[in-house]
Amino acid sequence: MNLKGIKLTWLGHATFRIETPGGKTVIIDPWVVGNPMCPQNEKDVKTVDVLLCTHAHGDHIGDAVEIAKQHNPVVVAIYELGLWLERKTGKQVSGMGKGGTQTVGDLKVTMVHADHSCGIEDGGQVIYGGEACGYVIEFSNGIKMYHAGDTAVFGDMRIIGDLYAPSIAMLPIGGHYTMGPREAAYACKLLRPKAVIPMHFGTFPVLTGKPSELKKLAKGVEVVEMKPGQTIG
Repeated sequence: MNLKGIKLTWLGHATFRIETPGGKTVIIDPWVVGNPMCPQNEKDVKTVDVLLCTHAHGDHIGDAVEIAKQHNPVVVAIYELGLWLERKTGKQVSGMGKGGTQTVGDLKVTMVHADHSCGIEDGGQVIYGGEACGYVIEFSNGIKMYHAGDTAVFGDMRIIGDLYAPSIAMLPIGGHYTMGPREAAYACKLLRPKAVIPMHFGTFPVLTGKPSELKKLAKGVEVVEMKPGQTIG
């Protein structure tokens, strides 16, 4: 898998750090401190220029507020979650909606559908956080990555493949809260990426899906099994 100057690090669960060809640092779904899969030496975020938040559950935005306060990155989220993050951080959030594209630094970021819930746990209540989403990220070197967020497989993944043609897809495979390996293999048929990186598995006992199962089921696509803390590119 040739990333053409991009460095991609998996921090466990659905959290990834990306170093772009232009030298920017992007974190997708910032959950490190309480993330049992995140290596200890990665729990203190040193720098970040862009935060991408797929939805409002604590295992995806658990550290978004503190990271935003400390580093003042551009925070991208669906509009309603963005309003909540602005209130919590006092920082400007670049909210957007599904189907929209915006330029953030040296990236083009397109928000796409995800089939999942998005309630925000806040002060013992669950409040409306908009809808869950995924992102297609286009880099200055032409590489396109799709981070699906938490989702079931859905037929319109074919539209994501047709319109945006991501060569790399990060897909959840744990099951229970998201799709498992069987559904992720079907998602690969719809998306037609060159490589898929499994995520959102093994963090909790209920997330039983395994990359080995996806490798057996996914045909015509490279399954790249990363270890927490591993960097490729």
